[in-house]
Amino acid sequence: MGWLQKKLGGGQGVGPKEADSLVRSGAMLLDVREQTEWHAGHAPGARHVPLGHLEGKLGALPRDRRVVVVCRSGNRSARATALLVRSGFEAVNLNGGMQAWVAAGLPVETERATPGTVV
Repeated sequence: MGWLQKKLGGGQGVGPKEADSLVRSGAMLLDVREQTEWHAGHAPGARHVPLGHLEGKLGALPRDRRVVVVCRSGNRSARATALLVRSGFEAVNLNGGMQAWVAAGLPVETERATPGTVV
């Protein structure tokens, strides 16, 4: 667990390959970046709830699945993971965020299912 996660009381962190494996096994990938970041590119199948809106959307998230939380670098998602864990979710942070996802060679798309970028 990273120092920020420890400080915030968040759950454990995973790398991009493990995150991808968890999602392929049924976990939900939750992207907490801002709208402009999401539009530039996101992981296929991810659900988008900006961090500032997350607390108000907890009731709409599945409690019967693990949640893998991602942002650009892993800091905002660590805060979101801490909130989810405190709220009773089984959540893990994607260490390194979308930057690590891309560096691992995993896909990024736009809402039109075309290749995207991480901003």
